[in-house]
Amino acid sequence: MAAAKKIDLALQGGGAHGAFTWGVLDRLLDENNIEIRGLSGTSAGAMNAAVMASGYAHDGRVGAQQALEKYWRTVSDSAKFSPFQRSYLDRILGHWTLDYSPTYAIADAMGRIMSPYDTPLGGVNILKDILDNHVDYKALVKSPVKVFITATNVRTGRGRVFYPNELSSDVLLASACLPTLFRAIEIDGDPYWDGGYSGNPSLVPLIKECDSMDTIIVQINPYERPGVPKKAGEIISRLNEISFNAVLIKELRMMALLRRATTTDDGEGGLWGAQRIHLITSDLMLELGYTSKLNAEWEFLTMLRDEGRKVTDEFLRKHGPDVGKTSTYVIEKLLEGV
Repeated sequence: MAAAKKIDLALQGGGAHGAFTWGVLDRLLDENNIEIRGLSGTSAGAMNAAVMASGYAHDGRVGAQQALEKYWRTVSDSAKFSPFQRSYLDRILGHWTLDYSPTYAIADAMGRIMSPYDTPLGGVNILKDILDNHVDYKALVKSPVKVFITATNVRTGRGRVFYPNELSSDVLLASACLPTLFRAIEIDGDPYWDGGYSGNPSLVPLIKECDSMDTIIVQINPYERPGVPKKAGEIISRLNEISFNAVLIKELRMMALLRRATTTDDGEGGLWGAQRIHLITSDLMLELGYTSKLNAEWEFLTMLRDEGRKVTDEFLRKHGPDVGKTSTYVIEKLLEGV
């Protein structure tokens, strides 16, 4: 019997769109010939990574799959009491967005003139209790799947990667802390914001700390989007996509340059250049509006999960034999115009 192919996964953030990543992980865990060695996550990607690795540490692949479903079910159940709900018009039009939600419109407008520090709710995040109930942080230290979480240090502006022995609900919340919605999370005396500003997610820990030479990026935020955004919400959404992808693209560009310079894996430069990169994404992400990231309806989450499973199944049929042998994502194209 052939040895299992070792892979790492880089999981992007994106609110409720993280349910797409749930589907990707769920499908990969079906494959006994694939061994997940490391997970690097930011924001929703961080939640998926911690929940999956915690479940895996207790009950293997099945435990990981069950843990992910229980987590997303709890998120959805908790969101039933959220003021952010699709409006009647959104539902009639068949939109997954909250574009016509008066509550969202008011909150969005207030967020432009008020800080989370101006309201007592700025320090409240219902995900804290959910995470504490679904993640065994002690188990993450011994889990065969290593987890690395990125958050952005507000004081220095630099990203910090938290290792398994440093993980807690505060670290996960820091990785998902959008500064217009929540107060910064303090860890070791420093304030932290969403890790997407400094690495969405970071590839460095996967390459330096894991023994796999194959990294699969699970993309939620599209690198490219056709047309020019003209509505205010569309412009802000695209700005967020660009800024949240910038650091990851720089890492991939550096990898492409090192690949040109060397074909060996001697030394750190060679190790970076020898990495095999793969990408799992979906055109569905181009169709979903920014406000749908706040939609935690079970029907929406399971639709995204099923899409994640479907595109991963397609990836495995098309590129499964290439994993462990060659890259299937051409990172050299990111050097165009550089």
